[in-house]
Amino acid sequence: MRVHVLRLAALALVLSSVAAHAQTTPSPSPSQDAVMSFEDYEPRSTLVVPEHPLTRARYPFIDVHNHQDAEEMTPAQVDEVVAAMDGLNMAVMVNLSGGSGETFQKGLANLAGRHPDRFVQFANVDFSRIDEPDFGANAARQLERDVKNGARGLKVFKNLGMFVKDKDGKRVQTDDPRIDPVWDKCAELGIPVLIHVGEPAAFWQPWDRFNERWLELKQYPNRRRDSPEFASFEQTIRELHNVIRKHPKTVFINAHLGWLGNDLARLGKLLDEMPNMNTEIGAVLHELGRQPRMAREFLIRYQDRVLFGKDIWEPSEYHTYFRTLETADEYFPYYRKRHAFWRLYGLELPDQVLKKIYYKNALRIIPGLDRSKFPE
Repeated sequence: MRVHVLRLAALALVLSSVAAHAQTTPSPSPSQDAVMSFEDYEPRSTLVVPEHPLTRARYPFIDVHNHQDAEEMTPAQVDEVVAAMDGLNMAVMVNLSGGSGETFQKGLANLAGRHPDRFVQFANVDFSRIDEPDFGANAARQLERDVKNGARGLKVFKNLGMFVKDKDGKRVQTDDPRIDPVWDKCAELGIPVLIHVGEPAAFWQPWDRFNERWLELKQYPNRRRDSPEFASFEQTIRELHNVIRKHPKTVFINAHLGWLGNDLARLGKLLDEMPNMNTEIGAVLHELGRQPRMAREFLIRYQDRVLFGKDIWEPSEYHTYFRTLETADEYFPYYRKRHAFWRLYGLELPDQVLKKIYYKNALRIIPGLDRSKFPE
């Protein structure tokens, strides 16, 4: 009994000593990695799978959605762009930032003067003048002059329907009837309208831990659309659909998968309903790459209605487009984390579908392109 008591006393003494030491010894501070931000988190995948990174498209392609400050470009800068295009196998670039009038003519001369078969330019309309008498008729006449001077289409920026306001400070809706003469003129001239209306639906959703564009909205708070000055996401895109329905003879290219790349079934229904509507994949590749089976099925089904576009000119980013469209690679990175913190999967599209997306649909829709440089 005495031995048992002595053992208990010894154990109590050890525990007391350990407790005292714990009170006097500071806890180790968390490491830098333990307190890093979401922006800093860049895990290196341990997945081992076949990889087929691409730097050149399988077929020559037409980028229908690009932006160049053509009016200010020097011949050397244009030559540099063409050299990068050659490396990518880009046959034709469509510059959507063409402007109008003298600005348009100078920009087109800078781009196409030395490389007449490599650049196409679309004109733009100044919607801030919408309160002027006969705005629609005047804008249509100016567009006709721009087409005579080389414009192959009309590009409408996202300011219409979101930021343009009339003299009373009211938002100008995309389906404002004062613009109807412009859409009708495009049909008469046989030129397409590449139109950007709206933004990702997540921009209208609460900026919280459930928002998949949380990082982008942190980096760019001015992209949040929860202010009363903006219509809802549904209202914003509905106005564009109203225009497309109202003008069935006008060919529209609904930019960025119409901001419905996250709901391809809905986008498909709209394409079925409106045969004059097409779309393109600029800046929304991350939507396709995260749903490879659904996206592959969609692109095969609507292979005659989807065009290739990239948007921002950064040659290295095209590589991810080629890999997504052409290969069956798994779990590879996208090039801009604020668009997608997830990895992508290749769609391995059939050759006939690749050809249509890369160039055949653009050849059919955009007038005056030289078909001889493209395979059948």
